[in-house]
Amino acid sequence: MGRRFCLYLIKPSHYDDDGYVIQWLRSGIPSNALAVLYGLARDCDQRRVLGDDVTLDIHAIDETNTRVRPERIARAIEAAGAGMVMLVGVQSNQFPRALDIAAPLRARGIQVAIGGFHVSGVLSMLDGEDTDLKRAQAMGLSLFAGEAEGRLDLVLRDAQAGALKPLYNFLTDLPALPGAPIPILKAEHTERTFQSLSSFDAGRGCPYQCSFCTIINVQGRVSRRRSPDDIEQIIRENAKQGVEIFFITDDNFARNRDWEDILDRIIRLKRQEKLKVRFIFQVDALAHKIPNFVEKCRKAGAKRVFIGLENINPDNLREAKKRQNRITEYREMLLAWKKAGITTYVGYILGFPHDTAESIARDIDILKRELPVDILEFFYLTPLPGSEDHQKLVRAGGRTDPDLNKYDLNHICSDHPKMSAGEWKRAYEMAWERYYTPDHIETMLKRTLACGGNAGTVAFFSFWFTSALAVEGLLPLEIGFFRRKYRRDRRPSLPRESALVFYPRFAFETVAKFGRLGSAYLAIHRKLWRLRRDPGIKDYVDSAIAPVAEDGELLGSDSAKAYVAQQERLAKLRQGVAA
Repeated sequence: MGRRFCLYLIKPSHYDDDGYVIQWLRSGIPSNALAVLYGLARDCDQRRVLGDDVTLDIHAIDETNTRVRPERIARAIEAAGAGMVMLVGVQSNQFPRALDIAAPLRARGIQVAIGGFHVSGVLSMLDGEDTDLKRAQAMGLSLFAGEAEGRLDLVLRDAQAGALKPLYNFLTDLPALPGAPIPILKAEHTERTFQSLSSFDAGRGCPYQCSFCTIINVQGRVSRRRSPDDIEQIIRENAKQGVEIFFITDDNFARNRDWEDILDRIIRLKRQEKLKVRFIFQVDALAHKIPNFVEKCRKAGAKRVFIGLENINPDNLREAKKRQNRITEYREMLLAWKKAGITTYVGYILGFPHDTAESIARDIDILKRELPVDILEFFYLTPLPGSEDHQKLVRAGGRTDPDLNKYDLNHICSDHPKMSAGEWKRAYEMAWERYYTPDHIETMLKRTLACGGNAGTVAFFSFWFTSALAVEGLLPLEIGFFRRKYRRDRRPSLPRESALVFYPRFAFETVAKFGRLGSAYLAIHRKLWRLRRDPGIKDYVDSAIAPVAEDGELLGSDSAKAYVAQQERLAKLRQGVAA
């Protein structure tokens, strides 16, 4: 019958503020890292990289929707007589949980490797100087930095020989992607996400230099991409399993040189083969200026687009090296997506050096009045390990929170030059409350209906986003459907609670949460029901969806006015040179 090598691929979750693993019956976002590694491992098995008589027994676990049982994993590997655990795609906030999963495995002699953005980012920017990384090495974990295409064979063969290296570092040798094994997960895994989503990366890397970003220091500043043939294969293989909704995880799909060929392929598949493909993806604030880009996204089935608006204060954008964001073009950009019927999902960072509680409140009021954003998510400015911000802070001896579990963009992890921690926290909470008022949610619905967009999507995500922080204390991208908690899966540094305390409280919390969620859902959808029956809704107009004016209130701050004046001077100089 041959031999088996038991391979477990685990994408860890992280802990909530009470120390329990954040986990759901159905999670919100699929793990692309898990899909990539599963696809590579499947290819290794097909090529029999461990020998003609050795079968790879591959198990994929996303801890956001599946419980990790280290003792069962250890028994399965021991029964096979060979195997290992790979902790994949581990971000900084997931690193403590990853080590807690690894500890009982290592205690039983199971080989464990760990890779992802934290390992790669710290090795890239700090030469590996990190307390938690050293703890992992002391536990006997093998660290993997870089990308696994073309390298997984080596790791598996070393594990088969019981000789994993302490470090595999491929950061300076990033692989080409065309023709590489495609990212894929079985339908049984995608069905555990809220919309049976799958994910894939059409490309990696980013040419920009944003100081808070880790991608440029891990995936590089040269955009690498899969071929249109690869993307078609990904879609076809998933369609065979009934999976037709995808999150394209590229940091900026618009900078993929093959974007048009990829979208044309998808459009052809939809028209000729009747595939009901839909997409969610990320782009920059200038993508709408690319000829035909927005229109082809619409035809290819784009439903939502994530845009890193980040801030509307030019001083903050300049300091963060986010020079590609041009505040005078924000409304034009948002209207372009809105008129195509594509819901805009915008990220906004709070805590840049020039921010104060007062300036944040003012900027949010400007956003509400002047920009037709569909969905807005706020984040703390966080010095993520692997970013330039983190590197500078560490080298300058600045304060960084020692608990990596907090590096989830929902906790304060460093000091602010103008606000105390308490002021910053209150400003963050105020931002959510000030933006998602009942009146503004109604305004967003009116704008969407007037522009012919999908108001049902805006209503649902308004409910989702207002509930995430208020009900669960988590960012919207971290929540899913029906929270699961296990009494024994608590952070080891915290005491295990009595069953007589834990279970009644969890039951009460669950009932109370569903009551609050039901009330919030009904309130928003009553608004939508009423507005849809308004015969004059198509004629609704306000300053955000009116034709773009150069003197709009978006330019109300002194720094914004100075920015516009500077751009006008530069335009005149360019005209003079051209003449």
